[in-house]
Amino acid sequence: MTTVELPEESDTLRFGRRLGAVLEPGDLVLLAGPLGAGKTVLAKGIAEGLGVTGRVSSPTFIIAREHRPAPGGRGIPLVHVDAYRLGGDLDQLDDLDLDTSLVDAAVVIEWGEGAGERLSADHLLIRLERRDDDARLATVLPHGAWRDRQLA
Repeated sequence: MTTVELPEESDTLRFGRRLGAVLEPGDLVLLAGPLGAGKTVLAKGIAEGLGVTGRVSSPTFIIAREHRPAPGGRGIPLVHVDAYRLGGDLDQLDDLDLDTSLVDAAVVIEWGEGAGERLSADHLLIRLERRDDDARLATVLPHGAWRDRQLA
């Protein structure tokens, strides 16, 4: 377990970029934390680190959005999921067929703790919290094969 202080939004983006730069096809990242904790900002940074196309925003109403690799990027697609509206309905998560996406894409699931773990024992859980001074804290919890990996 590692804790990273993220005083400014730019720090959250930079942390995400570093993480995106080491993600590989099949990687699963679960983001947890209350509203306003910085999950979508972190997902934007991850997308920048992967070098994918398209505007990254919370996919709350469409549940999942795929971002294709940009020319000159790392060649790894990103599947960005927002599990908030699923309300813990694991059948709906299964309906997204994310285990298929885990073959060739990196998958990031906002509100993923408690549901996303069933997709892979090898996942990275990042819990974000917002302090009273508006800084964020990211607690990084590696599971399975992530315990042996460097995060940048």
